[in-house]
Amino acid sequence: MNNSFLILETVFLLGRYSGLCRMAQKLTNILKQMDPADPFRIQMTDMLLEKLYNMGVIPTRKSLALTERLSVSSFCRRRLSTVLVHLKFAEHNKEAVTYIEQGHIRVGPETITDPAFLVTRNMEDFITWVDSSKIKRKVLQYNDKLDDYDMIA
Repeated sequence: MNNSFLILETVFLLGRYSGLCRMAQKLTNILKQMDPADPFRIQMTDMLLEKLYNMGVIPTRKSLALTERLSVSSFCRRRLSTVLVHLKFAEHNKEAVTYIEQGHIRVGPETITDPAFLVTRNMEDFITWVDSSKIKRKVLQYNDKLDDYDMIA
């Protein structure tokens, strides 16, 4: 891909993440202005915290104060390339991006080729190598777990 295209795409995504942070912070401010005993406030607070927790951008569902500290980097840490480095599929982010773009990674049954794919907490458990991946073959071979029958494709 063209390098300038990648830069524009990155700037666009960072703007999107920034917009999501602003919306969550505005909603938090509106909720904080409401009466703490209001059932609507309680319900909306629970929904917001649950959504952000399931996305993986806040560590717990305990406090509305966590949404005030929400930042663009919280969303960037949930990108597939970053999660791959965290899960030790790759040593560096650049290597993870290469694996994704070449089609070596799948999330559940679907092969993902977009490094900016946001991974939720639930999806994190379903990140694996594509069955026909030569990288997977090398990893299994290195760990002495290669079964030639399984790798026939």
